[in-house]
Amino acid sequence: METFIAILAIILGIVGIVGSIVPGLPGPPLSWLGLLTLYIWGSGADKAGDPMSLTLLLVWLGIVIVVSVLDYIVPAWFTKVTGGSKYGGWGAIAGLFLGLIYPPIGMIAGALAGAFLAELLFAGQTAGASLKSAFGAFMGFLFGTGLKLITTAVMLFYIVIYAF
Repeated sequence: METFIAILAIILGIVGIVGSIVPGLPGPPLSWLGLLTLYIWGSGADKAGDPMSLTLLLVWLGIVIVVSVLDYIVPAWFTKVTGGSKYGGWGAIAGLFLGLIYPPIGMIAGALAGAFLAELLFAGQTAGASLKSAFGAFMGFLFGTGLKLITTAVMLFYIVIYAF
């Protein structure tokens, strides 16, 4: 049973990393569920025999909440700072979904192109202003994704330590 719990926790950690990139999958919360699985049902101890503490679990829950909230705020802030509108943010998300056909290049190009076209067509901006705000939306997306990737990778590290 211990092996099954460890494998389940590691799968949740890996799916969490994938969810940090793929929209629609809540990456950091899934990785945190991997930690929670080990805490509740697994041995929850590292090689030295030290058990996983409730404090560690709660600290990671706080980090997951902060990162999840920032993932919604940061792209909008980057877009606003570069003169974009809400259309740029929505266009970046739409382009990202369309770009899922050819990951990861399609996702990156799709997010950038989607933000640019949305600003150009719906916000009525010039091509130069649209490109600037599209770049801001894209940089916000990259920052949020990077933050989620770092968070989930570190949680997967803890999962592996406490799983075996």
